Amino acid sequence: MNTLFSKRFGELEVAHQQFRLTPDGYGAQYCPSGSWEGWATSAENLIRAIFGETSPHYKNFKEAYVNCGGFESNIKTLIAVFKSAKEDFEGGYVFNVDLRVSGEVFGDFVSLAKTSLAEGQKDVAAVLACAALEDAIKRLAIANGIVGDGKTMQDVVNALKSAGVVSGAQKSLLDAMPKIRNMAMHAEWGKITEPDVSSVIGYVEQLLLSKFSGA
Repeated sequence: MNTLFSKRFGELEVAHQQFRLTPDGYGAQYCPSGSWEGWATSAENLIRAIFGETSPHYKNFKEAYVNCGGFESNIKTLIAVFKSAKEDFEGGYVFNVDLRVSGEVFGDFVSLAKTSLAEGQKDVAAVLACAALEDAIKRLAIANGIVGDGKTMQDVVNALKSAGVVSGAQKSLLDAMPKIRNMAMHAEWGKITEPDVSSVIGYVEQLLLSKFSGA
């Protein structure tokens, strides 16, 4: 994900250098309409994806975009905010980008699981919820310097607990998750109850809020 974002930053950096200013006849210069709007839209989309809609980077860029009339000073403001975002990203001053973006994806899985459970499709809900849970746990481990490849979910859970990444009630609830996950992945449907599925869905929702929502 970070590699993709970095590549896009580079492309947009090159693109804005191609802007050409035109005299307006009154002593000022401007970028003709159509030459900068597409770039600004792509830049806004990138900044939102990385920093989130509540970040100063996104808010400032959006405000500058809304107020931009294409004049030189307006364009320079847009580029300045864009460069600030690019520098902070490349300098490593954006935290948990992968977690936040992953959290949005897992949130979709959880929504599908809740809908399936409400429609009486317990087994489908179990697979969706457990898949989201396992991937979320492994990504959380990677984000905290814990290698998850080649390890069972129980191993990753134990490593997270030992590192203090999860604690308190969250830690106690996590202990029950690998068992439910194993039953779901081995199609032991008769052993899985609706409360089991609800507990996985609830845990993943709690995990997303506490560990995957920050930018």
